[in-house]
Amino acid sequence: MSTTAREAAAEILRSYDGPALRIMEVCGTHTHEIFRLGIRKLLPQQVDLISGPGCPVCVTPVGFIDEAVWLAEHGVTVTTFGDLVRVPGTSKNLADARAAGGRVQVVYSPLDALVYAKEHADEQVAFLSVGFETTIPAACLAADQAHEEAVGNFSLLTANKTMPNAYAALRQSADVFLYPGHVHAITGTGLCEELARQGVSGVLAGFTANELVTALAVAVRKFQEGKPFFVNAYPRVVRSEGTPAAVALMEKVMEPVDAEWRGLGVIPQSGLQLREAYAGVDARKKFDMPHIEGKPNPACRCGEVLQGHCKPSDCPLFGKVCSPQHPVGACMVSGEGACSAYFQYGGGLL
Repeated sequence: MSTTAREAAAEILRSYDGPALRIMEVCGTHTHEIFRLGIRKLLPQQVDLISGPGCPVCVTPVGFIDEAVWLAEHGVTVTTFGDLVRVPGTSKNLADARAAGGRVQVVYSPLDALVYAKEHADEQVAFLSVGFETTIPAACLAADQAHEEAVGNFSLLTANKTMPNAYAALRQSADVFLYPGHVHAITGTGLCEELARQGVSGVLAGFTANELVTALAVAVRKFQEGKPFFVNAYPRVVRSEGTPAAVALMEKVMEPVDAEWRGLGVIPQSGLQLREAYAGVDARKKFDMPHIEGKPNPACRCGEVLQGHCKPSDCPLFGKVCSPQHPVGACMVSGEGACSAYFQYGGGLL
């Protein structure tokens, strides 16, 4: 986009004089980039940006962290992305488990975890598979390779989420969704088009300043027309068909299941679990894990933030008891979390 075109889009935002408009940034990266780029300053008072549940670490329930701690305490090497190490469980996090002697290894991909397992044949290795459609194919690839190669010391502990039913659960929380570009690069635009036919409006957005300003300007302009809409404002990456090979891999390895989302409760058929053919790499089955019911901190308002019911700065813990150095909730831990974004860029004032 040229500078002139970006300025025109910014002027559409500044000059909006329509009714109150709630735009939900489903993706946590969108939240952070909008803050970092100062885009909120372009918006008139009646346009409210609210953060949604598009941070996989943030929507992972407390019980999953407790399960991961259980594995670490029972001699399993837990491999994970770095953000999850500090997410609070019911009484401790993975950093606490590591300090007490548990093995917790930070990796950068599921395939890194599989390589680690191959190189440490004397250890049982479990990868914490947390994420949306963007990262699920990589976890499926690792599980499929481990299954095909009979890597007996590798498994996944899954808490994967899919977006379709989450959109439905949140449809009353916003007037327009700012759809996550990377998710729909995998799944395509069909769901967004169907939601528009059902009365749910949204715009697919990229992550640069030009792409975000354009997507928000499109949302504002189309909203004034008074009818449901969908626009793909990220066509350089998102195609209507998505990435069929990635979708086929997910369908081969995993199957839909009811899933608990932090703050949203159980959303039917919104998660993925390993199919029975992959039971050998399913950590819950492999280690005969007990059912663990997590108990979130009742003072933490992460759940309400994820539903768009309040802003992080509305939480009495924000910036006081809860900070990135001493997080009480997952939304402050994650690099994509709304509380983290407000603390880092907004100071709770934006």
